[in-house]
Amino acid sequence: MKNSGIKPKHLIGKEYEMDMFRILVVDDEVDFLETIVNRLQKRKLNASGVTSGEEAVELLQKELFDVVILDIKMPGGMDGIEALREIKKIQPLVEVILLTGHASVETSIEGMKLGAFDYCLKPIKFEDLLQKMAAAFSKKSTHDKKIRDAKIQQLIRHPGRVFDQD
Repeated sequence: MKNSGIKPKHLIGKEYEMDMFRILVVDDEVDFLETIVNRLQKRKLNASGVTSGEEAVELLQKELFDVVILDIKMPGGMDGIEALREIKKIQPLVEVILLTGHASVETSIEGMKLGAFDYCLKPIKFEDLLQKMAAAFSKKSTHDKKIRDAKIQQLIRHPGRVFDQD
């Protein structure tokens, strides 16, 4: 399907635009990683990619992301489930979509218990992945808005506390 240059706003609702959010793709298969990141960037999305769980954790300690696409099976070091656990410690509100070519009910249940947004099997149609990312971003945006609104209400109720906090 040829990219018409139209942003897929219909995927995420009226108040959000997909080019506003940051995506991190984590996959040890370099060809897959580069293909996904390039396709996202061609759609003017802010996407970055790394090839290991360790690199993802290191990058998430330095930069904020809204959605992470995370491969489960990565050889050596940190696998996707371990990376998910660490990612949620660093950025609890980031939405993580797990991807794997090796279906496992146990792994999917564990991932969802650890806070993954969704679990998808490779190969996945790019449009389906875009829809999952849009839904994940919408969920994160809703959480962010609730937190901002609660902070504003707190400031309205207790204006003197503004300077008491870090």
